[in-house]
Amino acid sequence: MNAERKRRRAVVDQTACVACGCCVKVCPLKAVEIIRGTMAQVDESRCVGCGKCARECPASVIEIREVRG
Repeated sequence: MNAERKRRRAVVDQTACVACGCCVKVCPLKAVEIIRGTMAQVDESRCVGCGKCARECPASVIEIREVRG
């Protein structure tokens, strides 16, 4: 039996992000950055899905999703 491991990752709704930077400040692994001064972007190779960014986001545009991998 080959059980597939599921991991969690933060996903940003970039169309609704206001680029406030709150998520960047709380990410313990520096997986989130503001790009072009307009939106947050998550580096999936660094993100562990802890949820700190989603809890801190005042616009509620970050969610934690399970991804295959």
